[in-house]
Amino acid sequence: MIEITPSVKEQLDNHFADKDKSPIRIHLASGCGGERLSLGLDTEQESDLVKEISGYTFIVDKELSEKAGAIKVDMTPYGFSVSSEVQVGGGGGGCGGGCSC
Repeated sequence: MIEITPSVKEQLDNHFADKDKSPIRIHLASGCGGERLSLGLDTEQESDLVKEISGYTFIVDKELSEKAGAIKVDMTPYGFSVSSEVQVGGGGGGCGGGCSC
């Protein structure tokens, strides 16, 4: 299950107002604090779960969807926030890699 808040729909409506709508992928992205769920524009693959929500197509790899459980997309003052029922990815971590903290 994927849920988006009204503020996310409003932000997407603003973004795509003068553009063709593209599928929105929920995926694991690597960063300074480890892997976390994130959003990106992409094309549908055979291994994807596809959900139409409020006029937008959301895609997520079926295996990731099964691991994550329910996924919620919300807005924060810093942008989109993607959370899941079950924590996926590496989670937090120190600055052992190439990050500057």
